[in-house]
Amino acid sequence: MEYEQICPAIAPVFGYFGVMAATVLSNMGAAYGTAKAGVGIMKAGVIVPELIWKNLIPIIMAGVNGIYGLITAIIILNNIAQPNQDGFRVYSLYTSFGHLAAGLSCGLCGLASGMCIGVSGDAGIRSFTQCDYMSKTEPKGQGFGRKKKKAGAENVFVGSVLIQVFGGNLALYGMITAIILTQTSYDCEDN
Repeated sequence: MEYEQICPAIAPVFGYFGVMAATVLSNMGAAYGTAKAGVGIMKAGVIVPELIWKNLIPIIMAGVNGIYGLITAIIILNNIAQPNQDGFRVYSLYTSFGHLAAGLSCGLCGLASGMCIGVSGDAGIRSFTQCDYMSKTEPKGQGFGRKKKKAGAENVFVGSVLIQVFGGNLALYGMITAIILTQTSYDCEDN
């Protein structure tokens, strides 16, 4: 194959698109998850203010998605090769498409993860707060009793955290896939 076909001048653009996709999409997921869960926290804070600190878990988990995108972007950036001393381009289309795929993999998984964490976090926070509030305001002798209701609130909290953990794993899987994709490369000097 011809050198211009294997290592065109435009090849780094695809690598940089991968950097952008990893960073932007992962941080969009982090922002959405933070905003969605933040609405639930503020609503819950009006009802039971002492639960605000306990309900911050989805905010932290959503923020990790942005970190995954940043890590992937740094890995891709470090692998985008500059022309050598003779001015020959060494960064191939093969490598650049791998880097684009890595960025999209991490970014889209981070976006999906952030949406999952935000929606499940918001619903979990509201449910946990409602159960906790009901256990504190229910008159004694009615319903299932105080102990049963409090245990119900804790079970909702544990279930909510587990859902968010599995939702957060989606971003981790995307980052692992991205790291594997960045290991595939072809340098034009090898030819």
